Amino acid sequence: MITAGCDVGSRTAKAVILENNKIIASAVIPAKLDPVESAKSVMKIALKQANLSLNKIKRIVGTGYGRQEIPFAHTCESEIVCHARGASWNIPSARMIVDIGGQDSKAIKIDSTGRVIRYSYNDKCASGTGRFLEIMADALNVELDGMGEYGKSWKEEISISNQCVIFAETEVVSLINEGKEVADIVNALHCSLGKRVASQVRSLVIEEDVIMTGGVAKNIGVFDALSRGLGVEVKSLQGIDPQINGALGAALIAAVVVAANPL
Repeated sequence: MITAGCDVGSRTAKAVILENNKIIASAVIPAKLDPVESAKSVMKIALKQANLSLNKIKRIVGTGYGRQEIPFAHTCESEIVCHARGASWNIPSARMIVDIGGQDSKAIKIDSTGRVIRYSYNDKCASGTGRFLEIMADALNVELDGMGEYGKSWKEEISISNQCVIFAETEVVSLINEGKEVADIVNALHCSLGKRVASQVRSLVIEEDVIMTGGVAKNIGVFDALSRGLGVEVKSLQGIDPQINGALGAALIAAVVVAANPL
């Protein structure tokens, strides 16, 4: 039984292919201007990795910002449901999922079966999203992917007082002009983002295990800051890229449908 999930987000597109609920291929690419092209491109890469053609996939579920534009998806599901399913499958003890994407952040509370109980969704303010880090990386002239490691060498504890991205960027420029070390500023940015998202998560009442997913979960600085902000040990997905969790959940949902309707 081969199924797939395709997650077309605002910043990246992801695809996961499962065979009998085992991941046999996955891909992540920067999103293109056209969601249709994003979906086609990322699925093409996953299919090549799995040595399959599209017609060999029994069912495909789409999710993400551009889910309605995925031409080969049989059905669509919300990111909330897909992230819950993916995290619960990977870590059955998961009770909360924190997903920080490129332009939104989600806090999801689930039960022991992976069913969504409550959730909080932020797509109004960039300060709690990966976009915040992108803008600050440009301001500091550092690589976005290396910010997590870069911030680990901080020495002086400083803070970013502004939550608005525009004002925070101005504050970062002022700190640079004051001669503050870049590593110290990066650490302050991680702490600012972690606190912002922790506040969102606490609105749901924290219940462990808390799992962090999404592209920002690869940033150890934000990961640690979120743990401190919540006062619990946030966990990462086991053995998979946290950025593919939504696509994984979509593929798992597709597998449930196929199992229920084998013909």
